[in-house]
Amino acid sequence: MKRASILLTSAALLLTIGACTVVTPSGTTTGTATAVGGQTNADQGGVNNANHQWGAPTKTSGCQAANALQDSACTPGDILPDATREMICVPGYSKTVRNVTTSTKNKVYANYGITSHVAGEYEIDHLVSLELGGSNDISNLWPEAAEPRPGFHEKDKVENWLHDQVCSGAIALKDAQVQIATNWLDIYQRMPADKK
Repeated sequence: MKRASILLTSAALLLTIGACTVVTPSGTTTGTATAVGGQTNADQGGVNNANHQWGAPTKTSGCQAANALQDSACTPGDILPDATREMICVPGYSKTVRNVTTSTKNKVYANYGITSHVAGEYEIDHLVSLELGGSNDISNLWPEAAEPRPGFHEKDKVENWLHDQVCSGAIALKDAQVQIATNWLDIYQRMPADKK
């Protein structure tokens, strides 16, 4: 009886420790946090909102998108720091904050070396979508192709699904922002089939 009690106490302690996030002296975090598709941030390589460098591109020319992902050196993503779940979940929120000029779009194309394109071939996309509290800053914009698929049409579905997850309380806004900025394709692969 005493041994069973010790085993139960040990199991409870391990579960408690496994659900904690620990900040190390170097400032990095370990442990778990809520993530899309039942995976933890640790499962996704330790993605952490506090460590993500929002709006800090390390280059502004020679940018190359690859495999439907942005060049993270040019487009690390950027957020509106004061955006909250309550704000973004109000219908029509994105329209109130959308503000990308034609000259900004042209600069994004130039940064990525795209000198000509036909209508519908690309979309100047917000890496962190407006509906997830993304900003209009150039560090959050990139020319996303429609083809090959998955392309910008599929990313739109990821954005809508993540928005629903945030507004339902299934995932924290900050976690959704980091996940989409890090690898939206990973989220797309884990989304329910009926949402793709």
